[in-house]
Amino acid sequence: MTSRTAVTLGLAGTGRIGTSHVATLRNLPNVATVYVADADADRARTTATEFGVEFAPDLDTLFAAGLDGLVIATATDSHPELITRAVDAGIPVFCEKPVAADIEGTLAVIDRLQNSPVPVQIGFQRRFDAGYRAARDAVASGELGWLHTVRATTLDPAPPPAEYVARSGGLFRDCGVHDFDIIRWVTGREIIEVHAVGANRGESFFADVGDVDTAAVALRLDDGTLATVSLTRYNGAGYDVRLEALGSKGNAIVGLDDRAPLTSVEPDYAPSPGPRYAGFMERFRSAYAEELAAFTEVAIGARDNPCSPTDALEAFYIAEACELSRRAGRAVQVTEVRR
Repeated sequence: MTSRTAVTLGLAGTGRIGTSHVATLRNLPNVATVYVADADADRARTTATEFGVEFAPDLDTLFAAGLDGLVIATATDSHPELITRAVDAGIPVFCEKPVAADIEGTLAVIDRLQNSPVPVQIGFQRRFDAGYRAARDAVASGELGWLHTVRATTLDPAPPPAEYVARSGGLFRDCGVHDFDIIRWVTGREIIEVHAVGANRGESFFADVGDVDTAAVALRLDDGTLATVSLTRYNGAGYDVRLEALGSKGNAIVGLDDRAPLTSVEPDYAPSPGPRYAGFMERFRSAYAEELAAFTEVAIGARDNPCSPTDALEAFYIAEACELSRRAGRAVQVTEVRR
């Protein structure tokens, strides 16, 4: 642990999420300097100019900048190389999920990190959302009694581009993985069995790459609790991400606020005032800021890693089990996909 509080951070990848992270990082009180780099150097230069941070023309320059931590927001296929390069250089890492594109790649990274003291934090921002934290506390305190049902939703208002879908890994790995992680985190239990079904009623480019645009998953937790996850790319009402933890004594609902895209048809029931959330970056803006603030503390040894690559692997296993279940048309034990 060190008494230093002003850190120098590098950020690789200045796409949509990376640019958002730059805007957050430059305003954190314990961040002194931010360097940005991208495979598209002109895009990185533009981002640096817009936000008043330092421009690194390539990765070699970025790694040579005396970094106290590296934020990785590049394409998935570059994650393993960047994580291991940073760790080998003694640089703590924050990496957007996933660790790698598949289980084998994730296991290879974890194996490389096994004997390293350098922390690697994976980006599952819902763990830093105030609502999910309150639900976790309610479960842990016992105020809900024993859980009988957990319901989670991630309903996107419109699909991403076809090019993104083709390399996303599919609805379960790209989207549902957040729900699988947060169910584990909120309940403190492991998911042991899944039964997933999917449908394609929208654009053909989902089916063209073997993906689905809508899915429903029934899950069994290791204490007998049942859970469901609903996913879609076509929720025209708006971005709808919620979790309901329903117990023998009470319940805790995450995401039920004035901006939730829910329309009651009960008479005399006032509609939500809105405006509805446009997407994940708006809905989780505060959570992303808390997550990156936590990383600055992880980087200097001031707090424990809140989301390790092993946590990410567990969520990936569940996503993999869902994909197998959908294709095989049967319930799948998560142990079937473990390596």
